[in-house]
Amino acid sequence: MDRETLRSVQQPLKDRYRDEPEAAVVTLRAEGALGEGVTCSVQTGRALVEAGLHEASGGTGASVCSGDMLLQALVACAGVTLNSVATSMEIPVSRGTVFAEGDLDFRGTMAVSRDAPVGFTAIRLRFHVESEAPPEKLARLLELTQRYCVVYQTLRNPPPTTVTLSSSE
Repeated sequence: MDRETLRSVQQPLKDRYRDEPEAAVVTLRAEGALGEGVTCSVQTGRALVEAGLHEASGGTGASVCSGDMLLQALVACAGVTLNSVATSMEIPVSRGTVFAEGDLDFRGTMAVSRDAPVGFTAIRLRFHVESEAPPEKLARLLELTQRYCVVYQTLRNPPPTTVTLSSSE
């Protein structure tokens, strides 16, 4: 996709969102079904994914780990955002790779130590691009990718999150 094609697709949406701010608010949804053993099946829109325990917490490795899925969502969002920003800025990127890695201390999630945190203690996102763009343009590309990547910004600035439980009984 080139810059003009991207703009022609996005400009009517931007105009509508300026005129009707409420039209820009979209609720995304995900649903999972509890499965056999310690699994949960999640419909991604393209495939059914069965999430389960990571091997470090007793999983067999047959199911995907939700921590891996979080990092994969970050990589996907960051990659799409970088591509979109590069297209918009007319920065040629011939190839690129996005890497994410995160550190977990399983003592926290396994209730081995109350002092160990539950969740990632650090996440590192890294891009490698092949481009002839000057360093200052690439720096701006990175800055705008961070600014507009939904998953990255959600991790950096977590929204209020509520949790409820209901029962059929």
